[in-house]
Amino acid sequence: MTKFLTGAAVRIPLIIWSILVVFPLIWMFIGAFKSNAEIFSSPWSMPETYNFGNFVSAWVDFSIGSSFLNTIFVTVLGTVLCLAFSIPTTYALERLRFKGSEVLFNVYLASMMIPAVLGWIPLFFLLMNMNLLDNLFALSAVYAISQVPFTIFILSSFMGSVPKELEEAAAVDGMSPYGVLFKIVTPMVKTGIITASILNAITFWNEYFMALILLQTESKNTLGVQMDLLSTNAQYESAWGALFAGLVIAVVPVIIFYAIFQRHIVKGMTEGAVKG
Repeated sequence: MTKFLTGAAVRIPLIIWSILVVFPLIWMFIGAFKSNAEIFSSPWSMPETYNFGNFVSAWVDFSIGSSFLNTIFVTVLGTVLCLAFSIPTTYALERLRFKGSEVLFNVYLASMMIPAVLGWIPLFFLLMNMNLLDNLFALSAVYAISQVPFTIFILSSFMGSVPKELEEAAAVDGMSPYGVLFKIVTPMVKTGIITASILNAITFWNEYFMALILLQTESKNTLGVQMDLLSTNAQYESAWGALFAGLVIAVVPVIIFYAIFQRHIVKGMTEGAVKG
């Protein structure tokens, strides 16, 4: 009896939490196929006829299509740039052990504690002076740099577990330091790289505030900013079906992406914790 009560005490809150999370998603999916009249007359019922025109309207009329492609661009480029910055930096901090390396590593970790909002205004004026406002490449670079401390934090435990004897043997055979990094160390920390990349990609895909501040042309908006505009327009144009469809377009890739790679995330975080 005690075991049953203990199990129920754990499961019941989880079931309630799952319902609270899943129900709005189901309602959103159902609403994406309804007409405006159905949404107002019977918001909780299934659609009488499945209206795929909402997706066409959201994609074309409300520019969700172009913002979807913009988001893919900044997410992929930001993730690649973040790895390009973080992998050599982590290796230098973890292996070279130069004077002040521990202090620098702690500075990187401490920067994770600083609220991002404190840097938005200086960043805006910096990019404005460099003529980089309303630039998707600049936004990708900002995304990448903002996640470098977190990526270093993830990769450091993995690189610290790579046997130094392998690097020394490669160096004796004449391999350059860059060769040791990219041909020996990097393949051995693949799990950590995949984990950091997935978490960074999801962060970049869902980011809203920096895109809102740094982008000024509607044709360059990311999904978060464009969905905000669509939610405003829906109130005046009765485009609630298009709004639900746009939300589905924005959410489904993240759900699929996480469903495919969630094992890698769990594996990476677990191995990193053990190795660290």
